[in-house]
Amino acid sequence: MSSNSILLNQREGAEIVYGTEECHKHTMELLEELGFPKGVMPLKELVECGRVRETGFVWMKQKAPSQHFFEETKTLVSYAEEVTAYVEKFKMKKMSGVKSKQVFIWVPIADMSIDGPNGKKLLFKTPMGMGKSFPATAFMTLDEKEKRQQIQDKEQIKEI
Repeated sequence: MSSNSILLNQREGAEIVYGTEECHKHTMELLEELGFPKGVMPLKELVECGRVRETGFVWMKQKAPSQHFFEETKTLVSYAEEVTAYVEKFKMKKMSGVKSKQVFIWVPIADMSIDGPNGKKLLFKTPMGMGKSFPATAFMTLDEKEKRQQIQDKEQIKEI
C-alpha cells in the first residue's frame, strides 16, 4: 500500500473545513473540546483542517511552515505545513509536524496531554517517551487567563 493510499484511508469519512477563519474556529473548538488551552497550537494562515471522529485523526494545514516562541516557557516551537495527530479527551497522540528547539537541536513532539478538566500541567513527550511538563497557563490566550482569574476571584470571595 502506498503512502498516498494510507493517507487517504486515514482521512476517509472526515469532516473538512477550508479557509483561515473557518480553520481557526475549528481548531479552537477542537482544543476546547479536548481540554487544552487555546494557545497551545498557534498555527498561522490555516488553509485546511480535518477530523475523522471515528478514529480521532485530525490534521491542520498551513500555507507555509511556521514557528512560535512561547515566552513563558522560553521555548521555540516549529510547525510544519501540515500537523497531524490522533486525539481524545486531554490527549494528542502520534503527532507529526511539531518540533521543539532544545539547546541546539530540534526535538519532535509525539504526544501532548493535560492532567484533567482543570489541568494545571501540560506534558509533552518525544517519540522516545522522554517528556517535559509546563504550566497550562503558559499556553493560554489572554482571554482564557482573564476568565481563569475571574473564576479564582469568585472562589476566593465565596470562601470569605
